[in-house]
Amino acid sequence: MDFERIAHFLFIPTGSSGSTGTAFELEPISHYEQNCFVLIPYQNPQQKETLVKYYKIKSKEALDLADFKKGLATADKIRFRSRTSKELYLKKIKELKEHIQQGNIYEINYCIQFFTDAIKINPIAVFLKLHALAKAPYSALFKSGDEFIISTSPELFLKKTGSQLSTKPIKGTIRRGLSKEEDDALKDELYHDIKERTEHVMAVDVARNDLSHLATKGSVRVNKLYNIESFETVHQMVSTVSCELKDNLSFEDIVTATFPMASMTGAPKLRAMDLIDAFEDFERKAYSGSMGLVDANGDFSLWVIIRSIFYDQKKLKLSLSVGGAITYLSEAEKEYDECLLKAKAMLSALEAVITD
Repeated sequence: MDFERIAHFLFIPTGSSGSTGTAFELEPISHYEQNCFVLIPYQNPQQKETLVKYYKIKSKEALDLADFKKGLATADKIRFRSRTSKELYLKKIKELKEHIQQGNIYEINYCIQFFTDAIKINPIAVFLKLHALAKAPYSALFKSGDEFIISTSPELFLKKTGSQLSTKPIKGTIRRGLSKEEDDALKDELYHDIKERTEHVMAVDVARNDLSHLATKGSVRVNKLYNIESFETVHQMVSTVSCELKDNLSFEDIVTATFPMASMTGAPKLRAMDLIDAFEDFERKAYSGSMGLVDANGDFSLWVIIRSIFYDQKKLKLSLSVGGAITYLSEAEKEYDECLLKAKAMLSALEAVITD
């Protein structure tokens, strides 16, 4: 498979190195069909109908990406600028907490973007380095024309197997320790943190409500609550919510009821999305959206597009976005530090720094 000549391409690693995996040649189509790839950019459905981009899988094969590193452009020195200065970030957190105090919302996922222009990178080399750093369960490299999504997502949005539908919202983050003793202590700290539990359970409640629109009566269940999962650079608080689907539901029905996902919006979801539109200084586009594969039986796995780098090789534009849940208990300085923690692996993969 000639990676450089294919307009639409997906690579999913199967090994810890990230270089070996399955490559898919894709073709855009206007409608859903089984055995396809889907990309769903973030969108407030109150403002515009959710756009699902469908891609037919033309072919797939085992591939070693290391074979394609030679001859591609190497990265220039990268210095990211922030669309939202730290000073402005702290101010906006204060204003969002005022909305919480007034009862307009209980929680909101507020995000910021770091960007740079006139930069050439090697998307394959960056992906391989990022996957080696993160070893995330939903790593993927997606190319559409001149645009790349270099993703190492830890979060499952939706998984459908037969009539079972599940979602695994993530809310709650803490760094890894330098020793086993410190690592275990940090996991315990995250598990018992009242602020993290508060923001997490709100996302779980929104997810339960979303699934209830699709579920047979009494079938929505929280299978795991406040579970701590460990990744290469962070520990995360993760829950699992599932249901038995009603009969005759389409893929579009399921997406309409659940998207955007609870973990990237807030509670109540619709009001939180209005405030996201008002407070964030960038358009999310694919960030905090979803992508994934639908198999020949109509079962699918969709993951959340976070911990991802976005690159336009024609316009030479590069960006990454991070964020977190804001509740009444949030401390603005700590929230900003959490954003930087989530960005750390991406910055390391790019050998980049944030200059403001």
